[in-house]
Amino acid sequence: MTRQYNFCAGPAALPTPVLERARDEMLDYRGLGLSVMEMSHRSADFVAIAERAEADLRELLKVPDNYRVLFFQGGATLQASMLPMNLLGNGRRANFIQTGIWSTKALAEAQNLGVAWHVAANTEVEGNVAVPRPESLDLSDDAAYLHYAANETIGGLAFDYVPRGRRPDGAEVPVVCDMSSSILSGPLDVSQFGIVYAGAQKNIGPAGLTLVIVRDDLLDQAQAAMPGLFSYSAMAKAGSMINTPPTYAWYLAGLVFEWLKDDVGGLEAMSAINQRKANKLYAAIDQSEFYANPIAPLNRSRMNVPFTLADARLDGEFLKEADAAGLLNLKGHRSVGGMRASLYNAVPETAVDALTAFMADFEQRKG
Repeated sequence: MTRQYNFCAGPAALPTPVLERARDEMLDYRGLGLSVMEMSHRSADFVAIAERAEADLRELLKVPDNYRVLFFQGGATLQASMLPMNLLGNGRRANFIQTGIWSTKALAEAQNLGVAWHVAANTEVEGNVAVPRPESLDLSDDAAYLHYAANETIGGLAFDYVPRGRRPDGAEVPVVCDMSSSILSGPLDVSQFGIVYAGAQKNIGPAGLTLVIVRDDLLDQAQAAMPGLFSYSAMAKAGSMINTPPTYAWYLAGLVFEWLKDDVGGLEAMSAINQRKANKLYAAIDQSEFYANPIAPLNRSRMNVPFTLADARLDGEFLKEADAAGLLNLKGHRSVGGMRASLYNAVPETAVDALTAFMADFEQRKG
C-alpha cells in the first residue's frame, strides 16, 4: 500500500506510526480481546488510557496545575457557542479580535446567543493580510474575556504575539484562544491564557474530539441557566465523562501525544521540523514570479500556506497534476480560492520537498 502526501486542512494527516499502532490494536487491545471502540468508558482500562493521554498532554505543553484539561465532543465551533455561556455569568462583555473566517464565526456564535459583545480589532478592511498590532486593540471597559484565533486556517494568517488587555479596575482580561490549527506545533506558554481550545482534526487526532484547557478561576463564571454538557465546571468535576465521550478519538489523541514525546522528541523538536517545512515552501513561493502569498511575512502561518498562481486559469490543471503526483488536497478554501498546503505535524518534510519540486516543474512548463 502506498500512502500519498496529504496536505488537507482537516480532517488532516495522522502520523503513520500512530495509524500502524491503532491498526495493530484494533481488534485486540493489549490482550483484552476487544477493541478500544468496544470498551466501557467507565472501565479501568479506558480510564487508564484517558489518564495517560492527559498526563502526556500536560507534559508536552507544561500545563500548570491550576488548569483543567477537558476532552469534549464536537468541534471548535461548538466551543465558540459554549464560551459565552461559561464566561459571561458576571454580566460583562465578550471581546473579539477579527482576523479571518474562524474568528468571525466565533463572534457570530456570540451574537446568535444575544450576549453583550464588542469588537476590539478588525482587519477585514485591510484584507486580513496582517494581524492588528498590540497598541491598536481597543477593549471594552467591561470586557469579560478577549477572544482570538491564533492561526486562521483558511487565510494562513498567524499571530506573532499573545494579545493582552486590562479593565479600568486594573484586572487583566482573560485571553481565550482558538488554537485548532496550531496547537502542539511548538512550545506554548499556557499560563498566558485563560482558555485554550482546539478541534482535534489537525494536530491532535481525528475529528469529533475537542480539547479545552481552562484556568481554575474561570470555572465559576458561567451563566445560571445552561445545559450540563456545556458546563466547563461540570465537565471538570466529571473528568470529561458526564456522558459517554468519544472514546476512540480520545485513545488516538493519546497515541499522537506519545508519538510527539517518544518519536519526535517533544514540541521544541516538532517546532524545528515545522519551521523547516514552512521555510522551504515560502522560499519556493517567494523566489518565483509564478506563485504568490498575500500574507505579511511576520504573520505567515507555519501550518497553512495559501498561494495563488499567476494565471488562475491554470488552477484546475495544477490540481489535477498534483493529484496524479500523489500531492493531495491542495485546493484552497472556496472563500479565497487558489491553493493551500497545510503542513501539520504529521506531514513529513519529504512531502514539502515533493511539493516544491512539483511547483518548480509546473512553473517551468506552464509559466
